Formats: sequence, structure tokens, C-alpha cells
Amino acid sequence: QVWMTENLAYLPSVVGPGTGSNSTAYYYVYGYDGSDVATAKATDNYSTYGVLYNWTAAQSACPSGWHLPSDVEWTTLSDNLGGEYEAGGKMKETGTSHWTSPNTGATNESGFTALPGGFRSSNGTFSLIGIGGYWWSSTQHDDHRAWNRPLICNNGSVLRGIGNKAYGFSVRCLRD
Repeated sequence: QVWMTENLAYLPSVVGPGTGSNSTAYYYVYGYDGSDVATAKATDNYSTYGVLYNWTAAQSACPSGWHLPSDVEWTTLSDNLGGEYEAGGKMKETGTSHWTSPNTGATNESGFTALPGGFRSSNGTFSLIGIGGYWWSSTQHDDHRAWNRPLICNNGSVLRGIGNKAYGFSVRCLRD
């Protein structure tokens, strides 16, 4: 597997956190509440953490030659890094310049350099920047939810999560 080493920052349009949908593609920049792409791209959060995508937007966000990883492909990554209880630390950026202390287990042995970009919740708010990062998979759980992978500051695991498709999560693309 060849993974991107930073969060995707593809931003064809942007909306504030109060706009959401399970079925229409929406793109968010943490902390930005507007619709001007150039202004959103000028923020520190865009530069550091990239873009948050609802699940529909995430499906087509990766560039040619790359794809949104499936739940199985995420499991392959974590299995290759020692299993879900050890892999998270091997994926997280070290230190506390972005992660809230204690950043448990962080070694970044994998070079994945996961950052805690937070998320956009379905109630229209941004939450947990610095505390957690959440990445979509391409695999649906049901009509309204899909599988994802969360990493949090006080745990070295990367466990499977199920998120509402209206949430805004980060994207890491996997080479085809």
C-alpha cells in the first residue's frame, strides 16, 4: 500500500458548518464559516489539517491514480502496523505541537503523520481539533452511515468507527 502522507486539501467549493447533507457533496475547513474558497485556503487550519469532507464528497475527492480506501484497506494498514491497538501510535505525528498532550503512543514509525484535524458534526458544529482525527473509508455501514478510522490524543489505537455520512471527516487517499 502507498498512502498519502498528509490530509487531502482538495477544495472545489466550501460551506460553513451549518450546511450539511448525507447525499449532497460538501467541503469544510475547520473553523471557517463562509463560502469563499480563497479565504478558506488562506486559513492556518486549511494549511495544517486540509479539508473535511462529508462522505458523499469524499467518494470523488481523491485525484486520478488514487482512491478513497475501503474499510478492508484500512484494516490491512493497521494489521501491517501491529494491529488496531498499536497501529494508531505508529500513524500519529509525534509531539504536542498539533496533538493535545499526552499524544499517547505516538511514534509515526509508518510515516503516515496523522494530524488531529477534528470533525464537522451533523448538528453543524466543528469539534475536537487537536484532540482527534477522523478519516473516511469508502465502505458504507448502511444508508446513513459509513465506516471511518479515528485517532485520539490519549490512545495509541486506531479502531473502526461508524459515522453519519453528513459528518465532515478528513481523507487520506491510497494509490490505485
